[in-house]
Amino acid sequence: MLFPRVVRFDSSDERVYETVSRPGEWAVPGAFAFVEADPAQLTGKAREAFRRGFLGTESFGWTTLVEVDEISVFEFAAVIDRLAAHFVQRYGAPNLAAARDAAQEEAEFAASICDHPRHTLLAVVREVGEEGIVESFRVVQPPSGLDHERIKLWAAEE
Repeated sequence: MLFPRVVRFDSSDERVYETVSRPGEWAVPGAFAFVEADPAQLTGKAREAFRRGFLGTESFGWTTLVEVDEISVFEFAAVIDRLAAHFVQRYGAPNLAAARDAAQEEAEFAASICDHPRHTLLAVVREVGEEGIVESFRVVQPPSGLDHERIKLWAAEE
């Protein structure tokens, strides 16, 4: 299964977001973090997280770009477990069983946006529409003329 993984090319995320995800951790879009916020009232780093951030599932920090990568069944289950615990601790879900359903849905959604070759870079743009938060995802293309399948132009910093 393919899943979003945090990738970092430089230190710009450290200036953009209050809490930054770690390169190499699995990520989800994370729009749930803004369900109870008024996006029109968000400013600074919180506004940037709303507008362009993916949420890391270990640090629960933000990143601008993710790459599509292969996730094992065990890693996918761990993502769901961490999200469920986060929903209880941070958002007041009544228990892990209830939080697990929401975590599973978020993880499956994250996997669904990865219908691209491995190492494809993805970016998100969020805004508020008539029905609430609207997310759009785009592929960040490598420079033209390079064989994307043969040459990996980026790597997660460890």
